[in-house]
Formats: sequence, C-alpha cells, structure tokens
Amino acid sequence: MTGSAYGQLEKLESDLWEAADQLRANSKLTSSEYCMPVLGVIFLRHATNRFAAAHADIEAERAAGQMKRKPRPADYVRRRALYLPEVARYDYILGQSKDKPLPKLLNDAMKAIEESFEPLMNVLPKDYHIFTDQTVLEELLKIFNREAIKTASGDIFGRIYEFFLMKFAIDKAMDNGEFFTPPSIVQTIVNVIEPDHGKVADIACGSGGMFVQSSYFIESEGEDTAKRVTFYGHEKTASTIKLAKMNLAVHGLEGKIAEANTFYEDPFTLVGQCDFVMANPPFNVDLVDAKKAEADKKRLPFGLPGVNKAGKVSNGNYLWISYFHSYLKDAGRAGFVMSSQASSAGRDEQTVRRKIVESGAVDAMIAIRSNFFYTRSVPCELWFFDRGKPTERLDKVLMLDARNVFRKVTRKVNDFSPEQLANLSSIVWLYRGQSERFVGLAHQHLKNAIAEAGAIATAVSAFKAGCDALVDATAAYEKSLPKKSPLHALIKERSDAEKQCFLSASALTAAITKHWRKPPKPTLAAVKKATSGMEELASSCRDLVKDVDLLSKLAVRFLDIAEKENGARDSDAWETRTIARLKRDLNAIRVDAVDQLKTTAYFHRHAHWLLSRFPDAKLVDVPGLVKLVDRAEIEAADWSLTPGRYVGVAPPEVDEDFDFEQTMRDIHIELAGLNKEAVKLAKKIQTNFTELGI
Repeated sequence: MTGSAYGQLEKLESDLWEAADQLRANSKLTSSEYCMPVLGVIFLRHATNRFAAAHADIEAERAAGQMKRKPRPADYVRRRALYLPEVARYDYILGQSKDKPLPKLLNDAMKAIEESFEPLMNVLPKDYHIFTDQTVLEELLKIFNREAIKTASGDIFGRIYEFFLMKFAIDKAMDNGEFFTPPSIVQTIVNVIEPDHGKVADIACGSGGMFVQSSYFIESEGEDTAKRVTFYGHEKTASTIKLAKMNLAVHGLEGKIAEANTFYEDPFTLVGQCDFVMANPPFNVDLVDAKKAEADKKRLPFGLPGVNKAGKVSNGNYLWISYFHSYLKDAGRAGFVMSSQASSAGRDEQTVRRKIVESGAVDAMIAIRSNFFYTRSVPCELWFFDRGKPTERLDKVLMLDARNVFRKVTRKVNDFSPEQLANLSSIVWLYRGQSERFVGLAHQHLKNAIAEAGAIATAVSAFKAGCDALVDATAAYEKSLPKKSPLHALIKERSDAEKQCFLSASALTAAITKHWRKPPKPTLAAVKKATSGMEELASSCRDLVKDVDLLSKLAVRFLDIAEKENGARDSDAWETRTIARLKRDLNAIRVDAVDQLKTTAYFHRHAHWLLSRFPDAKLVDVPGLVKLVDRAEIEAADWSLTPGRYVGVAPPEVDEDFDFEQTMRDIHIELAGLNKEAVKLAKKIQTNFTELGI
C-alpha cells in the first residue's frame, strides 16, 4: 500500500469512527453495549462485499462454460467469501428497512449467516434490539454504505475492522481493552519469527490480531494463508472469542479457538506440536493454583517459578514463558510480549530464566518504550525463542533496545511507523546473516525517496500557481496603495521570498531530473553511494520547505495586515470572498508541497539510518541500540535479559533533520488530548452535580 493510499485509509477510518461515535452519543449507549453491534455491521458490510466479488467471479465462470452446475456455498468459501442468504445481504436489509423493524432484520441476518456457516455459530451479535430508536441504527448502516466502503477490498476492510477494535480498546469498552494488542507490537513479533507454515498458536489470543498479521505476512510473500498454516487459539472470555472469530472471518480466515484457561488447560494438546507460538498474555497474574498448574509437567520443562505458603504461584509470567517454550517443535519459533520486570526478576524466577537461557532457545530480546498499549502506559519487552538456532548462535542473544524508536500517535499512544518497523526487523536479518535483505530494504527506501522526489515538481508548481493566483487577486489593491504605505515593504519582502523560493525549486527539480530519475542497482556499493549522493537532495528538500513556509507566511501576513490594519475590505479593489478562498487554498497547497518535500527526505533518512549504523551490511554493536551478547555476559549480569543493561547509552547526536513543524504537531496532539479529557471531565462533573441536585 502506497503512502497516499495509507493516508486515504487513515482519513476513511477516522471519518467512519467519528460518525459512528456520534451515533453512540445520540443513542445513549455505553461502549460495551455499542461495540459488538458496530463490529457486526462492519462484518456484514464486508461479508456482502466478499460475497458480491465471489458471485461475480462464479457468474463469469458459468458464462464461459467453466461451471455448468448451480453454484454451491462451498464455491464461495473457496473464494474466501461466505455464501450469504438473501436476508443477510446488506442491500436487502437496507431496502426492507422502510417496511420492517431494522433490529429484527439485522438479528435475522446474523442468524442466517450462522446457520449457513458453522464456524460462526453463536458468534455474531444478535442484540440490535438495544437500539430503541430505529433512525440511529439506520444511520449506522448508511455510514457503512458509502461508495468508498461498498467498493473496499478485503485488505482495507480488515484494517477498518482492526481500527474499530483499537478504538474500542482505547475506550476500554470490553475487559479493560485487553482483547487488543496494538498492530505495531504484533507486526514486530510477526516480522521476527516469520510464521509462514505449519501450526501457529496464540494461547492468549484476544481478538485474533496475531493470526491476522500472520496472514498479512504470508500473503506479502505471495502465498495463500489457508494452504500454509493452521491457527490455534485459547481465550478464557467467551465475548472475546466472538471478537476473534469475527476478526478472522472478516479477513477471510478460519481458526480453531477454544474457551480455556491456559494456566490449567491445553485443549488442543499442542505441547511440542507448534511451528510458531505468539502471544500477548496478561502480565503479573498472581494466585495461580500451583498444584493445578503443575499437573501437566510437560508444559513446565523448567519447573515452577516459585510457590508461596498458600500453594499459589505468586507471579504467572514464567508460567507463560515456559508454556511458549514447551509448545514449540524442535525447530519452532516463538515471539511474545512480557512485562519488563520479568527479564530481570530474581529468586525462583531467575532460576527458571537461567535454565531457559542455558537451553539455547532465547534468540532475541527487544525493549519497547512506554505508551505502546492503549490501556496501560508501562514499557514492555518482546521475547523471542528459536529452538532451531544454528550451532554458532546457540549461546548468543540479540539485545535490541528500541525505546528510542517510536512515532507519536496521540498524547497517550506511541507506535512504530512502517519504516521504523522495517528497520528494526532488518537488524534481526543481519543477526541471521541475511545481508541481502538488509541491502534490499535500504534500496527500497531509496526507491521510495526517488519516486517521491519525482512528484516534487508537480507539488511545487501547484504551490506557485496558488501564490500567483493570490498575488493576482490583490494586484489592483496593491496598485491603489499610497507610496508611503508600510505595506510596500511587506510586498517587497514577499516578492523577494517568492523569487528565492522558486529559484531554489527550479534548481531542485532540475537536479532531480538530471540525477535522480532512476534508483541505483540493488548492491551494497551502489546503495551506499546513492545514499551519500542524495544527502544534497535531502538537504535541498529541507531548505525548500523553509522557503515555502516563509513565502506562505509572508503572503498571509500581507493579507492580515491589509484587512485588519489598512481597511482593505472597504476598498472596491479588494474581493473579500475570493481572497479568503484563495488564502485557504494556498494553505492546503502549501501543506501538500511541504509534505512532498518532507516525504522525499524522510525515505532518504531511513536509508541513511541503516547504512550509518551498519555500513558493511553486517551486524555490529551500536551503543544505545543493539548488542550481540554471549551466555557468559548474561551469567555475569545475573542472567538478566534486559536489553538496556547491555547496549549502553547512545552518544548525543546533532539532529540535522529536526522538524519544527512535526514538533509543533506533537504538541498540538498533546493539547488536543488534554482538551478532550477536559471536556469529558467537565461533562462528568456537571452530571454529578445534577444528580446531587446542585
């Protein structure tokens, strides 16, 4: 998916959530009441889309004589679509809503789907009667009947479903939001263990995000998920199992998910059977019954981590860690989230950790900064096991401290950008001796930079046209100004800035046309040379951003002073509406031009990030980021697996790419978050006063 496509998807997601959230406010329903019906509507819309695509494909085959019999439900399933009875089709429901109660239509649709597809039996929401106002429910269906949604592909729809799961998690709609693991965390785990075959298990599966991201990875490799893997999941909460099964179905996937307490149950008998294990288990669970947990000793190859006088395991972290290890085949890999305190815990937990390290299975540790989760702010660490490590790496562990790598999403939430995620993954590739993949990623960053550079001329040309239009609109007024007007100095300053800006733009676009029309060869030498050569291009992009911003500010300053201090609106030569429109247009065009310039420099910066740290495409220790440690070092550090204890502190760097506008954007995000919280608190206080009769 391209950067522009991501941007369009993010806007679509945001618009859909805002519209749906307004309906929640109007219906007076709580998040927990509203969550499943909304996800059910998304599921129904997507099921209809998939059905329509499969139906068109089937009809084309019948027209070509390739299918002479009547279509069967299995023909739709083979095309990763559900066969939908007529009563379960989105358009049918909307069409009938004028004459029949919409809650009943939706409940009947969900029942019909369950009856025609056994894996979804008793899974779909059938409580639409909670919408006592049918107009609210009708508006909800119309929101997801927009043309952009009706034509959305499976990948886009899956991401919209995940987005709504995330938003409900942030709102703590269900089980304190613990049913959802942020995509950045899941993607990191998937990128490291690369689950592309066999049995894939998540024994604390929540809403099934690990399975979904695994399918994205498999399909990015050009493979069919259904033919490559079988998903197995445990989840102790029935409502969350429904979320997981819907999540799988909305992505055209299936999995075996059991309602089970993993501390005491192994419903699929997975010990020693899994090619991949991944999970985000609940941290620091206390009071697990030691006797019941120990009954299946095969799942605890390193013993219990410690039992108190009451016969309880006081902290379940190392139970989970032992389970993940025990479920793997001899060549299996695992990746999971764990509390930061677990990697250096003492006493009995240290004893278990020592045994795990001595087994040689610990492959890598990645430290993640705070605020990556939506309902808890604590930092965490990602653990990775590989029971098929080559002999030369058996006593080695990759320590990767990613706490200084992040992107700010909201005041309380951080994540990784796609490029940051890829760069972190490439360090693991180097650890595994996959230098060609590392070079390929740096090459891809440069290809992206060059592609974005090719669009600069169009963006700058549009900005110039916007500036010219605004100057033309005020030309008559400028001519009417008296010679001693102070505005003349501002007009000259604007004119000089305009000349400088577009001279620089012409020089930049000429250089791009001459030197940066094609990417380099995908070899280390060529990529290094190109990355170095593009330094000047990236620097010119940053300089032109400043010129564009300055020109825009001067143009707007002239308008403001003319109107507020010089009475321009009273002049016949001043067309207020036209000028106001051109002013708005100029800002939008400026944003586009600046984003284009920044995006070009952004991709170059990521190539530089990689090659400045690993210039020979080989793993080396980088202070503050990564270090390959051996078992002797780990033993000397009390068997700690905390990356920060080994990688040290990065030397201070001068940030030549300091982005003032991005910094201001981050501050704005912080302020917007505080303002939203203030509004919520004010409403709550007002409600409390009302209830008290004050």
